Amino acid sequence: MIRVKGHLFVKLSICALSLSSCASLKKGTANKKNTAAPAAANNRRVEFIDGIATNRHPRNNSNDRSREIGISKNITRGSANLENAQSWQFKYAQLLDVAVEDVLNQKLYSFIDEWWGTPYRLGGKTRDGIDCSGFVNTLMNAVFQLGLSGNSTDLYTQVKRLPVKDLHEGDLVFFRIHHKRISHVGIYLENDKFVHASTSAGVMISDLKEPYWKRYFAGGGRL
Repeated sequence: MIRVKGHLFVKLSICALSLSSCASLKKGTANKKNTAAPAAANNRRVEFIDGIATNRHPRNNSNDRSREIGISKNITRGSANLENAQSWQFKYAQLLDVAVEDVLNQKLYSFIDEWWGTPYRLGGKTRDGIDCSGFVNTLMNAVFQLGLSGNSTDLYTQVKRLPVKDLHEGDLVFFRIHHKRISHVGIYLENDKFVHASTSAGVMISDLKEPYWKRYFAGGGRL
């Protein structure tokens, strides 16, 4: 009887040990699975975020490069215009108060340069002396290939009248000075500036906004 009880006790002890070892194995396996799952999840999240990053960064970088290229191209074009500009462009840009890039008609400004300061002489048509209509007729023929003739009153009847805001390079501007009829004419350039043969200083550039010329201004027109 005692032996049977002893054997039974031994068997029970072995079963108990077996059950406890299985439980510990299950816990260990479960722990390994639990720790592996977050790691895998973390790995997936890292790959997902990295994927987003690699897709976004090239687009941003390409945009930045395109903007930089655009700016550099604009700067290059502006620099090229200034670097290639000639002395007469700088001179007349300053006189007209416009950008150097806007002074383009070399034939016109070369003509003005040649005649600059020529004294006024009524009826004159040479470098020794010229009047306002003689200067306009000579310039329009040489620069714009328009065979004009006649005095300022005659020219006034030939143009299509325009407001000052619509005047362009080569249009004519007219004045009534000390007379009710047209008595002076010049050629419009840019920015309200015009070239003419004045009685006081000869061939020069003046401004329509100057009080004197504004007072006697009669209108402008295009041939």
